[in-house]
Amino acid sequence: MAAGRSALPIGRFVVAVAAAWMLVLAAVATTFLLLGAGLADPERAALLDLAQDRAPGLVVAAILFLVPVGIGLHALFGRYVTAARQLASDAEIMMAANPSHRAPPRGSAELRTLAGTLNALADVRESLARDVEKRIGEANARIDEERRRLAALMSELVQSVVVCNVEGRILLYNARAMQLLRRPLEGAASAKGVGLVGLGRSVFAIFDRNLIIHALDAIHERLAKGERGPVANFVTTAPGGQLVRVQMAPVIAGGDGTRVGGDVAGFVLVLDDITRRTESGGRRDRLLQTLTQDTRASLASIRAAVETIDSFPEMEAAARRRFMDIIGDEARVLSERLDRTVTEFADSMRTEWPLEDMRGADLIAAVCRRIEGKLGLPTKLEAVDDSLWFKVDSFSLMQGLSYLVSRLRDEFGIREIRIGLEAAGSLAHLDLIWTGAPIGSETTMAWQTDPMELGGEASPLTLKQIVDRHDAEIWYQIQKASHRECFRIAMPLSRPEESGWAAASAGESRPEYYDFDLFSQPGQTPELDGRPLASLSYTVFDTETTGLRPSEGDEIVSIGAVRVVNGRLLEHEVFEQLVDPRRPMSPDAVRVTGIENRLLEGQPTIDRVLPAFHAFCEDTVLVAHNAAFDMRFLRLKEEGAGVRFTQPVLDTLLLSAVLHPDLEAHGLEAIADRMGVNPMGRHTALGDAIMTAEIFLRMIPLLQHQGIRTLGEAREASQRTYFARIDY
Repeated sequence: MAAGRSALPIGRFVVAVAAAWMLVLAAVATTFLLLGAGLADPERAALLDLAQDRAPGLVVAAILFLVPVGIGLHALFGRYVTAARQLASDAEIMMAANPSHRAPPRGSAELRTLAGTLNALADVRESLARDVEKRIGEANARIDEERRRLAALMSELVQSVVVCNVEGRILLYNARAMQLLRRPLEGAASAKGVGLVGLGRSVFAIFDRNLIIHALDAIHERLAKGERGPVANFVTTAPGGQLVRVQMAPVIAGGDGTRVGGDVAGFVLVLDDITRRTESGGRRDRLLQTLTQDTRASLASIRAAVETIDSFPEMEAAARRRFMDIIGDEARVLSERLDRTVTEFADSMRTEWPLEDMRGADLIAAVCRRIEGKLGLPTKLEAVDDSLWFKVDSFSLMQGLSYLVSRLRDEFGIREIRIGLEAAGSLAHLDLIWTGAPIGSETTMAWQTDPMELGGEASPLTLKQIVDRHDAEIWYQIQKASHRECFRIAMPLSRPEESGWAAASAGESRPEYYDFDLFSQPGQTPELDGRPLASLSYTVFDTETTGLRPSEGDEIVSIGAVRVVNGRLLEHEVFEQLVDPRRPMSPDAVRVTGIENRLLEGQPTIDRVLPAFHAFCEDTVLVAHNAAFDMRFLRLKEEGAGVRFTQPVLDTLLLSAVLHPDLEAHGLEAIADRMGVNPMGRHTALGDAIMTAEIFLRMIPLLQHQGIRTLGEAREASQRTYFARIDY
């Protein structure tokens, strides 16, 4: 169906003219034969001689006859065939894209009457649609009010909130999360940075996958034990360098907080920026060091003065007074220093590295899984006290223990590890036990200070730093009775805090911020051609340039883009950045875009901007109007920026030619007028991108009506149009 609609009428017109001419020739030939059949032989011979003499003239007459035949057929063709095809295109637009569009009267009187009837039906349909829409709006008013309340609540939350499905695709986030999880764009005049949060985007582009998986494993373990509302915690860094405390809670299938078959449909991340608190801890440590040094000097002076007075009881009064003044001055200085310290650092005196309560048995189970999975060593449990809890950074501690086992395996050839946990007063003793050759003290000390690396994963921490972080001690010892060796880690015990946190019910933060249909969406894959157009995620973009000739040195001066997810345009998920082209704008470009040279001074260059844009549009299909132009500019800059745009590309110019091959105007404004899209904001990169996105969304149902439902079908149909002259 799509191929038939996209074929140009010129071919049919030529066939019709040729058929009419052949029909006339056939009629003339038949008449000649009939006349000859009724004549006697001499008369028939005379007729043939006459025909031979007049043959050149007859051929010329037949050729000239083509002109009136062509003119007549062209008029009939335009009056009936072309007008009917255009009327069909108008009907499709009214039905699927723009209900306000009306078919102009064209062609024969019958087609004009049909257009009027079609417009009248469209008026009735639009009126009914408005009435249905009004009734639906009234029915959903209460639900919308609840959503607005939730949106206000989400906006006022101090913490940043991100909700993901089980594959790590983002389903919901609030404005604070969008602000926190931005990556600074080096060299940009503004500090807004590049947003990494977006519906359908992967949370693994923001946080280390290993941290997320580790936390999910801990939650699954606690769910398997029947715990209600388990949470996991870890500390990591945000893309902007902030230190972030993350609390993860599961979204359980069924939505009532109970375990339904153990299915976890997703997870909620509550983020807390603890950078300032941690920096306060560093200032506190420096303060304590300075205070200790200065206090030691003052105390030494006081002690010396007191000892001198005590050693010379017969000292003259004037000398005694001088020593007493020294004691008084040093005591006053010491008092002032302490007062200043308390005043300036009272808010950070208790700052510590954030550790979370965890049951020791859960930590050991996670360590065993990691050792067996990463190192391939069997593990066995010694006596493990299930009642012991302590405060840990579980990810780093698990890394440290696995690192120790990897060194034992690689350097001493051990083939099995036993792990034990028992109480020792206010401490917990966690033992890594093995049988083998003794280890020297120099080796154990080196292991604690060497950089850690395990299975290709490097850690910025050393084992000693991890132990110190937990206020713990580690030592190597030999168990003489059993002839076994072990590393013992002694950590302070703690009491678990009861968590009153529970996941809020699913709702809407802002219309641009949520889409719970993505819970059932599969993850993006490189093989997208078979996916329905309506199910894909898109980045619709546009560029503004210094001119129209990239191969002659014209440069990009602005990139604007907006995301489309699940058939919805997300106007808050945008990319907009000016670019320093290192060359002046042409007068025509300034007139069209309004971007003057002074606005580009101090902006980042394209080698800085293009990687940020590449990250923004990752895992999406690119959409642009006249995409060959924009893609040519991007391709020329890929090597210098160190990126490659390998995503599939759709072009609304080509798609318009697919949908309406009988219409001549396929410019962005002409398409917007047909589709009922407001053309405001033209000739800014972001404005054009948003308008293109609105047009593209209205094209999808029209394409489906023509049988073009998947990405592959849309790309194939685009390549068959007469506009498809440039390869991306």
